[in-house]
Amino acid sequence: MNEFSRRDFLKNGTLTAGALAMGLSLKGGPALAAPPAKAKVFFTRDLSAEGLLNIYAKVNEGMTGKVALKLHTGEPNGPNILPRPWVQRLQASIPDSTIVECNVLYESPRQTTEGHRETLKANGWTFCAVDIMDAEGDVSLPVPGGRRLKEVAVGKHLLNYDSLLALTHFKGHVMGGFGGSLKNIAIGCASGKVGKAQLHREGNQLWSGGPNFMERMVEGGKAVTSHFGPHIAYINVLRNMSVSCDCEGVNAAPVTLPDLGILASTDILAVDTASVDMIYALPKDVRRDMVERIESRSGLRQLSYMKEMGMGSDRYELITI
Repeated sequence: MNEFSRRDFLKNGTLTAGALAMGLSLKGGPALAAPPAKAKVFFTRDLSAEGLLNIYAKVNEGMTGKVALKLHTGEPNGPNILPRPWVQRLQASIPDSTIVECNVLYESPRQTTEGHRETLKANGWTFCAVDIMDAEGDVSLPVPGGRRLKEVAVGKHLLNYDSLLALTHFKGHVMGGFGGSLKNIAIGCASGKVGKAQLHREGNQLWSGGPNFMERMVEGGKAVTSHFGPHIAYINVLRNMSVSCDCEGVNAAPVTLPDLGILASTDILAVDTASVDMIYALPKDVRRDMVERIESRSGLRQLSYMKEMGMGSDRYELITI
């Protein structure tokens, strides 16, 4: 079966649900004579704590030892963050697991560890310990094959964990176009004062976006995925998806997309590709705002550069559970 580019898709109409179920990617190109094996991406429409637990069971083989549960805990009173009861159920089911975060670079109470802890309380993240990983500084991880960065500073406490589960609220992003598993581990694990500045700065310009920013973000993700090796997995929750990131809190743009479900994989490129494909498969008038946000920020460069960096496969089999 030939694959289609996302641009062709936008011109020519809707991808059927059946095609999605077969794992068709919208981003591809000419079919290869001997295509590589497809990554497995699991999907459930069950947006509930039970759905989250069920899909986690499909990707948890590498979750050994002390487990870091990386999610975006949000700005004060953010309306779209993941439901706390779902996360509480999941965290309780994972032995020796801890929610982890890092401080932020932009103006926010979460710039400081003290302010961050107050925000965690305000948002209800009180059912287990939350490790602010850069509370005691940072440590540099190498970026294998990095073109823009040779190393990136992450929260020092990241080294205390044996495995990492990226539990991601998939949504838009003002600079990245979209925020999936890559953004969660790259920006999310980077230390607030040093690592996030490394990823956001180009030359003397701090908040530099576009394709170059996507490449720096991918390289930040490469450092984290290389560090954990097979002991990392990814869950994207496609619910309450605004064009805004949860970092915008109560100022986030209204949600215009329907809730779609939960995707999970041990392949970061496959899970983010599948998430984007599901957005592009929506009717044109429904997907319009998110597609504009993704393409106006060169967001698809996240996917193509992850492929160039050998971070996974953009060919996937979608397995509905």
